[in-house]
Amino acid sequence: MTSDSDARYDSARRRRPLISDFENLRSYRGLLRLLVVRDLTVRYKRSSLGVWWTLLNPLLFSGALWIVFGQIFRFETPGVPYIVYLLSGVLFMTFFAQGVTTTGSAIVNSASILTKVSVPPEIFSFAAALAAGANFVLSLLPLLVAQLILGVGIPWTVILVPIPVAATVVFVAGIGLLVASAAVFFYDILDLTAVFIQLISYLTPSFYPVEIIPDQFIWLVNLNPLYSYLTVFRGFVYGGEFAPAWQFAYMFGSAIAAILLGIWVFSRSWKNLVVRI
Repeated sequence: MTSDSDARYDSARRRRPLISDFENLRSYRGLLRLLVVRDLTVRYKRSSLGVWWTLLNPLLFSGALWIVFGQIFRFETPGVPYIVYLLSGVLFMTFFAQGVTTTGSAIVNSASILTKVSVPPEIFSFAAALAAGANFVLSLLPLLVAQLILGVGIPWTVILVPIPVAATVVFVAGIGLLVASAAVFFYDILDLTAVFIQLISYLTPSFYPVEIIPDQFIWLVNLNPLYSYLTVFRGFVYGGEFAPAWQFAYMFGSAIAAILLGIWVFSRSWKNLVVRI
């Protein structure tokens, strides 16, 4: 018979980088679904508006940016109303920011559970990334409504939106695992990550048209992987077109590289993480 004190993590247990993590995802898929539902429920539990805040929040933020950049600075986006361009960028960048933040803090925030129950901790980070993706899908409603009202319409390519969404979830999970591994040792990394996200958001043409960027700096925007994700997403959701092939390659390549690196770093640092949780 085993006592409750035996139900702990075995830091000497051998973990095979990547293989063990994917096996855990398969074995604990039921728990993964439960955690995703929990994250979505807890997010709005204390809010009077509940899930409607998912729709209202980006609308208010986009409205403020539209007044400044659409009416005062008169930004123009060829082929699409600026408000549609703006809202799509705000929604996507909010998805990325919230996804990385919640995924990166998932293990630290679940320390009280992880010290008592033997559950693979990476499950909490993956659940946070999936919850961010589900929240993003819900928030697309005002964008689609705006497209209908402003005459942009909803092209058939909208059914392909899950492709960039899934790629972004994978990318967010990989970056989040890197942040989560570091946050266990250095909690302030979460605040530094928030600053980094803000900086990279300015390098992503989410609220300003890419046409205003001087030619000598366009390489810096192309180097930013989020630009490829956003371009593919915009092409599907309102453009009715496919982004250039190199952007698809960059999107999928960066997503795969991020998740593999995140899982590998997490697996290699697992023994030290257990002691510090």
